[in-house]
Amino acid sequence: MADTTAATDVTDVPDATDVLATWGGWAPAIRDDPFGHFAAARARCPVQRVRLADGHPAWVVLGYDAARQALNDPRMSKDMLAALRDNGDVVAEGLPGREFSRHMLNVDPPDHTRLRRLVSRAFTPARVAALEPAVRAIAGRLLDDLAAAGSGATVDLIEGYAYPLPFEVIGELLGIPAADRPRLHAWFQVLLTGWAGDPPAAAVEASDGIVGYLRELVEIKRRQPGEDLVSVLVAVDDDMLTTQELLSTLFQLVVAGHDTTASLIGNGVVALLDYPRQLQALLADPGRMPAAIDELIRFTAPVPHATFRVTTEPVTVGGVAIPAREQVLVCLGSANRDPGRFPAPHALDIGRGDGTNLGLGHGIHYCLGAPLARLEARVAFEALLGRHPGLLLAADRDALTWTHGDGLVLRGLASLPVVLGPSSIPAKSRRHR
Repeated sequence: MADTTAATDVTDVPDATDVLATWGGWAPAIRDDPFGHFAAARARCPVQRVRLADGHPAWVVLGYDAARQALNDPRMSKDMLAALRDNGDVVAEGLPGREFSRHMLNVDPPDHTRLRRLVSRAFTPARVAALEPAVRAIAGRLLDDLAAAGSGATVDLIEGYAYPLPFEVIGELLGIPAADRPRLHAWFQVLLTGWAGDPPAAAVEASDGIVGYLRELVEIKRRQPGEDLVSVLVAVDDDMLTTQELLSTLFQLVVAGHDTTASLIGNGVVALLDYPRQLQALLADPGRMPAAIDELIRFTAPVPHATFRVTTEPVTVGGVAIPAREQVLVCLGSANRDPGRFPAPHALDIGRGDGTNLGLGHGIHYCLGAPLARLEARVAFEALLGRHPGLLLAADRDALTWTHGDGLVLRGLASLPVVLGPSSIPAKSRRHR
């Protein structure tokens, strides 16, 4: 990576930092495999001043220890609306706008504490464990649909499995009618595809569709409540949850509840195919699946960067002084490949046996849905590899593109063509499962 330091951007910035021309919006080669780029930047300094692709200045935190500190530092505010009021140039507002930005990922305590407590009732260990039969049923049905193409056919594992599986699960959890899910899913696919500059008309249309749908869903649950999470949240007193917070929370739950898990599944399949010995070790001992999921989270970076943070006062991170009111981007994908924390970090090792990676965050904003994400990923891989252990990539490896998501917070495959191969489960058994 060339040294593109600009003198105009380094006023009052320590000499040890670099100001990179652009962080994000990378060329396809970096977008598809950003880890060498991360490593080159991290080798210079664990914390650096950058300019984002949208033109906003920011600081990127690259080292493991520095990232762990930043994720748990109360001086790193996540209140995006307050930051916009204080300095409208600190971050792009994005879609669907401020009305849907008051969720637990964009607020600080005590609002964060209140919102997290309200939503956490859906993610207790008992509730998550109770979802496993439903997740297995969904995975089995999706694999049946893919297998219908024939054992030698090429199928898209993203479109047919990795994305619909967690979306179906979050739909069940929120009480979204099955008939509505394809339309809502299509809108989110458009909205979560990255773009440069102003949002395209298709993204605005998708955003408007999501906003209108979630408003209507809330009104339906007010009139006809069920046992789902939306009904539970709708029933909360207005002094505990405003309409803005309710709609924002539903939006965030749909995004976080399906997109990152879907990318983990797709990215993880590619990683296992890239490391056939690791795949064979997992097939030989399926009991290693939970540890393998942790390693895939570390290695494949479905969430390369944590969401928005801004300093409320000067903060020193990784030996670098960051001024107040500056945006800070924590690069989880870099921290999780820091050789100072992980031996041989650029190799997949399902026997690594250390689940302390930062892929699901750290501190009070640690992913609330982590148990559900792990359950979904475990079931997805167990079902897929258990039925199709001879799964093969049906395209040139270099032709795969990670164009889903913005490349910063979200990183996923656009498609994953594979040949499933013969099923290890007889068709009769599948029909009567």
